[in-house]
Amino acid sequence: MQSLFQILMLILDVVWFFIIAHVIMSWLINFQVLNLRQPFVAQIWDGLNRLLEPAYAQIRRVLPQMGGLDLAPLVALIGIYAIRIVLANNAGLFYGY
Repeated sequence: MQSLFQILMLILDVVWFFIIAHVIMSWLINFQVLNLRQPFVAQIWDGLNRLLEPAYAQIRRVLPQMGGLDLAPLVALIGIYAIRIVLANNAGLFYGY
């Protein structure tokens, strides 16, 4: 069961990294540091959007409209952190203590 706990934590870490990368890329694109006409940048951006948009869409359904401000990534990061806390506090169940 210890392996299951570690795998779940690893998955949450990877998702956390993808969300942070998506947020930073969106800032760099909006401030015109990165250009979507570059094929490599466009591929990474498209891949991150395909991975994260289904989760963001579910979160956006619940959140009120904030104009141009998208809080879905922030809510997703808070949710991931909350899941990590719950898993860490119940780690004894995974280790068999």
